[in-house]
Amino acid sequence: MGKTIEETIFSIIIHGGNARGKAYEALKFAQSGDFEKAKKALDESDEEIKLAHNIQTDIIQKEAGGEKVEISVLFVHAQDHLMTAIAEKELIENMIDLYKRIDRLEKDKEA
Repeated sequence: MGKTIEETIFSIIIHGGNARGKAYEALKFAQSGDFEKAKKALDESDEEIKLAHNIQTDIIQKEAGGEKVEISVLFVHAQDHLMTAIAEKELIENMIDLYKRIDRLEKDKEA
């Protein structure tokens, strides 16, 4: 038996939340100077975003193919949740780049 539309929508929310959590985990690693772990966490965040995006794309393709897709508050929430996770991840990537620059400058200063 396939998933209901609600279960499918909740999958977008779950993967979006996982992506956001992994991005913040990456930021914590960067703050402590562990850029290797930060990159791994960002890669995991990317994977979660891809999973959510694939589900979202499937829903959109069904509608484009003529299948009626009911737009609910839950679906709008899922879309908002995913887009917020993507935006936060991109901001965190920029913050991590700044932490790397600070780290390099501090190491250069010590040398």
